[in-house]
This record gives sequence, C-alpha cells and structure tokens, in this order.
Amino acid sequence: MAETETRRRSRGGGGGAARRAERSAVSFETAKYIERNIPNFEILTEEALEIIEANAETILEEVGVNFVNNPAALELWREAGAMIDGERVRIPRGLARKLCETAPSSFIQHARNPARNVEIGGKNLVLAPVYGPPFVRDLEGGRRYATMDDFQKFVKLGYMSKWLHHSGGTVCEPTDVPVNKRHLDMLLAHMTLSDKPFMGSVTEPSRAQDSVEMCEILFGKEFIQENTVMTSLINVNSPMTFDDVMMGALEVYAKNNQACIISPFIVGGAMAPVSVAGTLTQVLAEVLAGIAYSQLLRPGAPVIFGAFVTSIDMNSGAPTFGTPEASHILYGAGQLARRMNLPFRSGGGLCGSKLPDAQAAYETSHTLNAALLGGVNFMLHACGWLEGGLVSSFEKFVMDADQLGVLHQLARGIEVDENAQAMDAIREVGPGGHYLGCAHTQANFKNAFWRTELLDYKPFETWDEEGARDTMTLASERVKKMLGDYQKPALDPAIEEALNAYVANKKASMPDSFI
Repeated sequence: MAETETRRRSRGGGGGAARRAERSAVSFETAKYIERNIPNFEILTEEALEIIEANAETILEEVGVNFVNNPAALELWREAGAMIDGERVRIPRGLARKLCETAPSSFIQHARNPARNVEIGGKNLVLAPVYGPPFVRDLEGGRRYATMDDFQKFVKLGYMSKWLHHSGGTVCEPTDVPVNKRHLDMLLAHMTLSDKPFMGSVTEPSRAQDSVEMCEILFGKEFIQENTVMTSLINVNSPMTFDDVMMGALEVYAKNNQACIISPFIVGGAMAPVSVAGTLTQVLAEVLAGIAYSQLLRPGAPVIFGAFVTSIDMNSGAPTFGTPEASHILYGAGQLARRMNLPFRSGGGLCGSKLPDAQAAYETSHTLNAALLGGVNFMLHACGWLEGGLVSSFEKFVMDADQLGVLHQLARGIEVDENAQAMDAIREVGPGGHYLGCAHTQANFKNAFWRTELLDYKPFETWDEEGARDTMTLASERVKKMLGDYQKPALDPAIEEALNAYVANKKASMPDSFI
C-alpha cells in the first residue's frame, strides 16, 4: 500500500489527474434512502411477544393513561368507548389496537425536490440528523449555546451530506432568537437552504399550525392535504402521560395529513421499569394509546411507532447510551411495531461522551448497527449527537454522516449475480497471481468497496508529513470544506419571497418571549 501511494503521488497528469479532479469536485449527490436486503434481527420469541402485548393491553385497561388539560381528547375517547375518570383514560382491551389498524403501513414524505422524496416503512431506512440540543460544540469555539447561525450551518451540512436523506427538525436550539419565534426561522432555513424533507415544530400547537401554513406556501394548500410533507416528533411524557402541548401539535398535524412519530421518551429505571420486558410493555401501551388517538382525529393519518429508550447509570443518575439493554429494547420494539404493521423509529448516533472521542465512537456504533439490524424505518439523531443529547457537534456531525455510508453498504447484503461470482477473474488470475490488473477489478474497482470521505488510511510517513492529524482535526477541516462548497438549492423566487413575508409578519404580530 505504501508503494502504491508513492507511485500515485509521483504521477502528474493523465488518468490520475482526472481521477483526482473527480474526487475533488463539489458533489450534491444524496444517496437514496436505504432499502434493506438483509433480514431483521428478531430477539423475542412468539411467546414473549404475546406476553408483552397482553400485558400492555392490561395496563391500558386497568391502569390507564392520562390526557392532561385536554377535555376535547377525553370526549373523543369517551365516544370511542373508553372509560374516563378525571384525566385518566382507561381503554378496553383491544380497542386501541383496533383503532391503530387504519394507520398506513408506509407513506411517502415529499420533499420540495421530488428526487429527495423518502418512503418511510417496509424495509426502508431513512436517516435524519440530531434533534433538540441547546448547545453546540466545535474544535475552535468549544461548547457554547447554539445560535441561528449554527442552525443554518447544520442545515447546510445536512444538505451536503451524501448519506443523509432528511434535513431533520431542531438540529440545535437557536437560543439567540425568541422562543416564540425561533420555529419560524428554523423552518425557513430547512425550506430554503436545503431541498431535502424536514420536520415541523411541536413546541406549541400554534407553532405546528405555522408549520402547516408555511408548507402550504411551499407546496400548495391542496397538495399537503393529500400528501405528507412533514414528519414531526411527538414525545409521550412517560410514564403514560399525554400532555396538552404535544397532543395539541399532534392534533394539528393529524388533521392536516402530516406524519407524527409517537415516541415514548424513556430513561429506564427512572421513567420505566429496570427490566427490558417491563420497559417494552410500557412502550407498547403508550404507543398504542398515542397512535389510536391520532386515528380518532383522522383515520388514516400517517404515524410512526417510536421508541427512544436509554438506561440510567445507577451510581450517577446520568442517562447512558449504546448499552446492551438499549439494543435489546430496540430489537424488541421493532418486532412489536412490525406486528402492528407500522413504520418504526428508533436509534441514532447516541452517546454520552463530552467529546467526539473513542467513547462517542463505541457508543454510537452500537446504536447505529442495532438500528440497522432492528428494522428501524426512521432514524432520528443519525449524526451530530453528543453529551447525551445536550450538544450538537459539528465534528461529530460529519464523522457520523460519513459512517452512515457503512449502513448503506451493509444493507445491500451479498450479491451473487454473475458479476459478483467473479469466476472469470479467478480463471484469469489463476494460482499465484494478483487481481489488481485483471478485467473484473478494472470494471468494478470504483464501486467495489465503501470508501470513507473522512478517515485517514495513508501510510504513517504521509500522515506524519501532513501534520499527524487526528480524526477530530480531519472532521473540523471537512466541516469548513463542506460549508465552503455549499451552494443554495434553487427555489422559485416568488415562493421564497412569500415565505420570508410570512415569517416577518408572524414575528411582527407578537412581542418577543424567551420563556
């Protein structure tokens, strides 16, 4: 390899120069969402699944769930046959599951660029970036509160990342913009700086309505009533509580045919039992109730079975990530979702590390691989997550985004067509030869192996001459290059003008609030 590298660097023009130019050209290619050609890993037996399902029905019937500050929801449940006691809703056995049957098994989320549309469900896996951190970190600026400028940079990086299919939502929380107005700027960034699919606001029902109205400008009012253009995150306030803020956002989106991820937010041992089976039982009960409610609002409204579950360190009380128990829960929840014939959300580049270091890499890789094998259809937090979700890291964003290419390659499985069998190559080379110059290698070398665009595989001498850069340094340089190469995707000027006017008018209609 060292000799090959030396020869490559000594050549001047010809084919080598063309290949170098090809590698250095600015590319806006986005890989199609992953279509698995490998089996799902199913950890629970049929008996175990039936026990968990029966126990979840018992919880809904005997313990019930709370719908807080939402009289309209209580009335809908009463009409559907549930028993109401104050804000407690007890759902007769089988009712929630029956209501969930109208939810689609898959749906297309449309992007403003139709080439970026994604299909969520089935054997597909759609990758979306980190969501929610109030802090950001980079090599030069360290850890700090996120700003709108940071947010826009992350949207640009997401747009430029080949293996990322989705622009996401709150990739960081821009704290320099008032709380009641920042959702407008975030949506505007997703809509104008990228042409990939995106998520709507869920922090207040009126902000969900703003999201719908901005999409009406971008896509057309009739289009969004017939098609899904947003996938938004609705967290259950575990254990078994549905608050009026999240449910208010769900109501807006469901009534307007926009997709919601119904996702329990669980730290095992604090918001759910310490056992895997007990946690899965609670997850299923919460998801059943949430998805059933969405179908009471609009039968056929697109939804995703969500499961965000981590464990807790019993010494410090801090959440932990990339643990074996979290993988077990992910695998089990995936089986439960498939038995309901629903798309499944879980996983991500989760870690508890403070830096994009070895701990971050280990924990992230455990969750990414579990998500691929566990049948996840929509992966939020696929890149950029740091410090238990408190930090969006620029370096980790591009490190993770690079590694998402591995998931694409693993999901392809093993081809066994005539070309893959390579019998002609084996005959051509024969005993004692090498394959570097044979016809099969020449025909396939460009796409034969997944190639990193970040990690360093150079000989030691070359690496040392170039400054002995570690991965974080390489990632920092890649962030700068990607932002330098960024080119804004084209958008009808009249639509962009209308979006800017909507945001300006909305902001002017209310005083700033930072609470």
